Amino acid sequence: MRKHAQPPTDPSRRRFLASLGLGGLGLLLPQDGLAAAPAPPAPLAVEKLATLHDLTKCVGCGACVSACREANAHKFPEPLRPFPPMFPSSVKVEDWSTKRQVDDRLTPYNWLYIQSARGQFQGQRFEIHIPRRCMHCQNPPCANLCPWGAAARDTNGVVRIDDQICLGGAKCKAVCPWAIPMRQTGVGLYLKLMPRFGGNGVMYKCDRCFDRLAKGQKPACVEACPFEVQEIGPRAEIVAKAHALARSMNGYIYGETENGGTNSLYVSPVPFDVLDAAVTTGPGKPDLAKAPDMMADETRLAYAALLAPVAGVVAGALRLGSRLAGGGKTSGQPEKDTPEKDTPEKDRPDTPKEKLP
Repeated sequence: MRKHAQPPTDPSRRRFLASLGLGGLGLLLPQDGLAAAPAPPAPLAVEKLATLHDLTKCVGCGACVSACREANAHKFPEPLRPFPPMFPSSVKVEDWSTKRQVDDRLTPYNWLYIQSARGQFQGQRFEIHIPRRCMHCQNPPCANLCPWGAAARDTNGVVRIDDQICLGGAKCKAVCPWAIPMRQTGVGLYLKLMPRFGGNGVMYKCDRCFDRLAKGQKPACVEACPFEVQEIGPRAEIVAKAHALARSMNGYIYGETENGGTNSLYVSPVPFDVLDAAVTTGPGKPDLAKAPDMMADETRLAYAALLAPVAGVVAGALRLGSRLAGGGKTSGQPEKDTPEKDTPEKDRPDTPKEKLP
């Protein structure tokens, strides 16, 4: 959150993660097979995509919200009832299936909403509307720290959750600086494995219309906006445009460096700390505070590196179990490609603050 460039992430960290990840994988494979395995081909370079939001253009009409709901309705959960009693009994049901019309916050059925800020800055009144959804971080803690390998970042930078293997443990939400993912009880693989103990549902969030992107289309929210608030393109180009736009209005950028850098950039004529103080935050309503890099901590880096190969194996096992248990789908969900201040925070049962090793 700043006026307009941050040095790039230290490449030594990436090498550290890669070396530990390969080492962890070696522990899981037979040594003979490992020695005989040919070197994999170098991956093709894929441009990371980012979106730019010009907040001077947004009027809060909600066209993007409606388009998102319509384009992704086939991905929404259809829970089975009655919900199995959970152990311990303090685990609470999270059921949004009877409140699908709610569109003023994030839910498993509403992956994008308009957050509005009203106030004064430099003696002038302002009213700014902010489309909020997953930030699609460059180094996403949700994907790095999911113990089941259900969350992952695609090669084009899209971060998404595989609902075929997600057990709804909410680790992704606990480590997300904005607590974006939302859980729906009574859907997913946990019903077929350990319904009393196994997670309590599936986590949902914006997947940037990855299926539309695969067809060469724009995300529904970008395409539907009548005021061209958003544009999508290669991240380097989007960052350059964000800086140019910020200079033109003497404005401010959010998302370029937050949480180590994201693929969702916002440009506003009002500082984001002022906007943060003016918006309503709480469950399903993320803040606009300056988010530190969740993966900068060396403990988390090591944990993620060691977890990655294990999570990959677990994800494969869960995916196979899903197909054997339910014919390849869970609770009516479509098949997917394998993915590469209402209540105080402390009182939110759906957002556990887990400590990492």
